[in-house]
Amino acid sequence: MTETAAEATGTAAPGTTAEPRTTAELAPGVVVPLIGLGTWPMTGGEATGAVARAIANGYRHIDTAENYNNEEAVGEGIRRSGIDRGELFLTTKFNRQWHGRTAVREAFGAATRRLGTEYLDLFLIHWPNPSQGRFVEAAEGLTRLAEEGLIRCWGVSNFKSAHLRELQAAGLEVPVNQVQIDPETQQPDQLAFHRGHGIVTAAYSPLGRNGSFLSAPVVTGPAAEYDRTPAQVVLRWQVQSGRVAIPKSADDRRQRENLDVFGFALTEAEMAGIDALDTGAPPRLDSDEFGH
Repeated sequence: MTETAAEATGTAAPGTTAEPRTTAELAPGVVVPLIGLGTWPMTGGEATGAVARAIANGYRHIDTAENYNNEEAVGEGIRRSGIDRGELFLTTKFNRQWHGRTAVREAFGAATRRLGTEYLDLFLIHWPNPSQGRFVEAAEGLTRLAEEGLIRCWGVSNFKSAHLRELQAAGLEVPVNQVQIDPETQQPDQLAFHRGHGIVTAAYSPLGRNGSFLSAPVVTGPAAEYDRTPAQVVLRWQVQSGRVAIPKSADDRRQRENLDVFGFALTEAEMAGIDALDTGAPPRLDSDEFGH
């Protein structure tokens, strides 16, 4: 199901890419662009404007969530862009009150009404909320929506390996898990589990929060070598590792830069240098304790 880094980005000499792949397959016939627009914490007119600009700049993957309180604004940005719905990959996520086989259908109906669409490309369980003990039921409800063609694919977000094993024990194969990944918070054990079980990794906050690693020599060196920004180098590291990356930006120039990471490639040594920035720090929020 998932692709290796080489398959996801194409093979190329350092500094260039030959016919780079810009998508990953989540399920048969369902491909997701490797770079998407993150929309948290934008709301209202800011979110609408950012989405419309992003689509004009070439984005075809937009990520939102019920808890971002911006689905209506995101939907308005899509409408203002004038894009045909079939050209766009739209992801949203639902909260714990909808964890249940039938409640998921209600979550779908509410999300599509807010977004102004008839279907979703990807519908995610936002947090496992293990103390509630109903995320397996929620996943079962999602599989039914997929079977009916209401969503093209389902997945999860912020699930630890233990949570994923519970889904597997129930006979559910998870296509994608959206988790916090950046050069200093790489969660290597989590990533290894994904690779071993054919789960595509989607990285949220792929450029971190304070961006301190953007000034590291292993990032600024390749940036100078390839005439790119440090942020572009980090996003290239994400997609060249085979991950989907969802950076947030409302700025027109940065949006274009974030999307433009397929015209060069990092060497193995450069990739390893960024890999070495990992501090071993856990995600900012512990999904055994936090959720909504």
